[in-house]
Amino acid sequence: MTKLTLAQIRAAQTSVPEWRRTGQVIRRTFAFKDFVVAMKFVVAVARLAERAGHHPDIGIRWSKVTLALSTHDAGGLTEKDFALAEKFDSLAGKF
Repeated sequence: MTKLTLAQIRAAQTSVPEWRRTGQVIRRTFAFKDFVVAMKFVVAVARLAERAGHHPDIGIRWSKVTLALSTHDAGGLTEKDFALAEKFDSLAGKF
C-alpha cells in the first residue's frame, strides 16, 4: 500500500467524518450502553480486522472503545485505513 498524500487524506476523511486525524493516525471513540456491549463490538472489530489483514490499536474504557488506524508498513495513512474505518462505522451501528 502506498502512503496517501495530505490532499488524498483530506479527501478520504470525508467518508469517515467522525474519525479525527492526528499526524499519521486516524482515531475514533465509540460509546456503547455498557461494558458487555463494548466488548462484543471489540470482538467483531477483531474478526473484521483479521479478515482484512489490518489491525487497529484498541483502547477500552468501560463502555467506550477507541480505535486508531495507521499502516505501519507504509509509514502513514493508506486507503486500507479509511476502508477499514468505514467498515467499523457500519459495524458500530449493529450494537
